[in-house]
Amino acid sequence: METFLVGGAVRDRLLGRPVSERDYVVVGATPERMESLGFRPVGRDFPVFLHPQTHEEYALARTERKTARGYRGFSFNASPEITLREDLARRDLTINAMAEAADGTLIDPFGGRRDLEARVLRHVSAAFVEDPVRLLRVARLAAQLAPWGFHIAPETGTMLRELVRNGEVDALVPERVWAECEKALASPAPVRFFQILRDTGALEVLFPEIAALFGVPQPPRYHPEIDTGVHTFMVLEQAARLSPRPEVRFAALVHDLGKADTPTETLPSHRGHEERSVARIRALAERLRVPNRYRDLAIRVARHHGLVHRVFELRPKTVVKLLEAIDVLRRPEGLEPFLQAVEADYRGRGGGFPDQSYPQADAVRRAAEAVLAVSPQPLLDAGLRGAALGEALRRERIRAVAALDLQRSRNGLDS
Repeated sequence: METFLVGGAVRDRLLGRPVSERDYVVVGATPERMESLGFRPVGRDFPVFLHPQTHEEYALARTERKTARGYRGFSFNASPEITLREDLARRDLTINAMAEAADGTLIDPFGGRRDLEARVLRHVSAAFVEDPVRLLRVARLAAQLAPWGFHIAPETGTMLRELVRNGEVDALVPERVWAECEKALASPAPVRFFQILRDTGALEVLFPEIAALFGVPQPPRYHPEIDTGVHTFMVLEQAARLSPRPEVRFAALVHDLGKADTPTETLPSHRGHEERSVARIRALAERLRVPNRYRDLAIRVARHHGLVHRVFELRPKTVVKLLEAIDVLRRPEGLEPFLQAVEADYRGRGGGFPDQSYPQADAVRRAAEAVLAVSPQPLLDAGLRGAALGEALRRERIRAVAALDLQRSRNGLDS
């Protein structure tokens, strides 16, 4: 019985990345032997055990055989005779098919270290095309390793496209698609994930709402990049610069989904796309089981980003309505993520937009501070209650915003 550190922990240590979790492969053992040593079984499809002290995962070495479509269509052999090389051979990429012995010796039968140094994502074997999850994993890993300059080997790219052509990607379950998407959104370069999906044809299968944006024109005056899909990827890139939060990045990604439904005769204008975007976000979130915090922020951004862009043209009453609509009065902590996604939309365009200032965000922040500073206590002391109190409180909030004179402050910034 031998134990080896495998996979991402070996890869990340060699790359100089922090090692967040460690997985181990056990060769020459049986489930009964593992349980006798105090390991707790947790694997549903094949033998995986948790260490009694560290709770790290230990899996019996195994081979797998394709039996049906989809990522669950495999049978496994985890007998004690399976070798370490056989176990590593079933893995997706060479840089994930390395192991480390207890004495620190590196076992690298498929050239993973060479590919790590060359910054190449390369498949281990022809069995790569049997598991559609590998397309998502490669795209996500490319997004996570983008700062190191990794690229996909051409022959591996061909296999990724084959996973789409042969229909394997169609069998992916929503939970797995979202799990990989969420990790990619939290990566240094989330655009890389979606660009790889588009290059392989998987975007149209997994995120048809996003794929439908490509080729849809926008007014050149406001969008020098013209194409709505190009704009969407540019907005996501800006969101990654402005915020590390995946919720903000998701909102940026889906804020314009309704432009795909704009009637052809009205193009390149997209009047009313905000509510069409909300409908598409709801459908996407339901299909992929997207958590509510992602969905709700995305809906607020889709519905109200245009008002923020025009905040200097709005009456104080409309500014207060905007702040109420984005729930600032009850949840002021939600303002900053909202503004970050909206600012990403403004900056995510061609021409000089990415380098321009965005004073609208500061104007909304100042308005929110003024509104939140209005206390209901003097009105309560005056005997107001119920609807009368609510109306009086709103009037005071409107006065507080009016006192800021946002239009004049904008003129001061422009002068």
